[in-house]
Amino acid sequence: MKKTILIALAALLTGGAAFAQEEKPAHFKLYGFIRNYMVADSRAVNAGTEDLYFYMPKDVNMTDGFDANDGFNWRFVSLTTRLGLDVSGYKWGSMGVSGKVEADFYYLSGSTPTLRLRQAFMKLNWDNSPVSLTIGQAWHPMAADMPHMNNLETGAPFNPFNRSPQLTADISLGSGITLTASMLYLNHYLPTGPAGKSKDYYKYGLPEFYLGVSYRSAKFLGRVGVDMVNIRPYRTITDWRVQDGGGKTIQVKSLLTTFSPFLFAQYTNGLFQLRAKTILAQAGEHMNLLSGYGVHSFNDDGTITYTPMQDWASFVSFSYGKKFQVMAMLGYMKQLGTTKDLADNRLWLNTSADTKIQQAFRATPTVAWNLGKFTVSLEYNLTAAEFGTGDFDSRGLQRLPAPGASAAAPHWVLNHRFICMTKFNF
Repeated sequence: MKKTILIALAALLTGGAAFAQEEKPAHFKLYGFIRNYMVADSRAVNAGTEDLYFYMPKDVNMTDGFDANDGFNWRFVSLTTRLGLDVSGYKWGSMGVSGKVEADFYYLSGSTPTLRLRQAFMKLNWDNSPVSLTIGQAWHPMAADMPHMNNLETGAPFNPFNRSPQLTADISLGSGITLTASMLYLNHYLPTGPAGKSKDYYKYGLPEFYLGVSYRSAKFLGRVGVDMVNIRPYRTITDWRVQDGGGKTIQVKSLLTTFSPFLFAQYTNGLFQLRAKTILAQAGEHMNLLSGYGVHSFNDDGTITYTPMQDWASFVSFSYGKKFQVMAMLGYMKQLGTTKDLADNRLWLNTSADTKIQQAFRATPTVAWNLGKFTVSLEYNLTAAEFGTGDFDSRGLQRLPAPGASAAAPHWVLNHRFICMTKFNF
């Protein structure tokens, strides 16, 4: 009996040791930076986050013979100082788990900066498996590859800018090829619509989906993908309910489905790196692009057919150097009009900038000194936007005045922005 008990205890202890070996503890790394921006503009601008997140210059506003939006303005703030925690090394059997929690200071309301969540996600992978999963709030797959610059908007609206809760699967197919599939939920960056910006259009719709393929070699990285968004625009929840011909109330859920393809390429050779991206966006305002959508038709069955605004946005950028670094970006965007004619000019566009902007370009040369963990950079941002005049045409573009007409022609407005940034990483 005694021998039997000893054997059972030994088996229990051995099994317990084997069980304990299945779990490996995680490692934690705190990181972040203290960042200051001193910014000056030559005219009034549409921007967020204490005017650090720059969209576009404001249009000419003639008052008593002078442009009220023309004039020097500046600000000096320490917003966007960041704190983060990386978690790595945890394993349970063959499954590895890593993660990130990241926050920075932001004006959520009023003029007092508060800490807000930027990213919070986990990554799962398995031994001898080509699949890894990302679960949580992270960069949108189309926004992750950004142009070379030190400003806060990192290229928007010439580059998609979006972080969203998501379930993303990366599947390695070998030879440097990876297939990426994502299901996303719009959260911080919202679509516009009849009731303004709201996540309700999306909450009562269907998930956003992304599908893409990337190829990576020693010096080259390329991506191609398409983003599909499904939203149900409405002014109030009762807009879904209409009376049919027999006097019966029926529920109608009109859906807008959009497709936005993109291409990205990156070449690296030593201290030199070149990047380029182009996107043909449909209703891409949730990615901080100057886009939107409108109504094509009101149908007899109570449904509404929507039509998205198409926008072409592109950039090319480069970086060279390490301690002394030179960077530059060129960006261009153009409104291409809605895919179908509008009904009664019913159109909702991104209100972060003037809705009459037809096209724009941006150039941002930058020099930076990286002294260990301390960086100071100087950047010049030249942004020019073409503003249309008059009413929107049937495709949501500004009508050009006929020869001899009294209407003013479209005009360009330039803004000169100067940025000095200091950053201490820890």
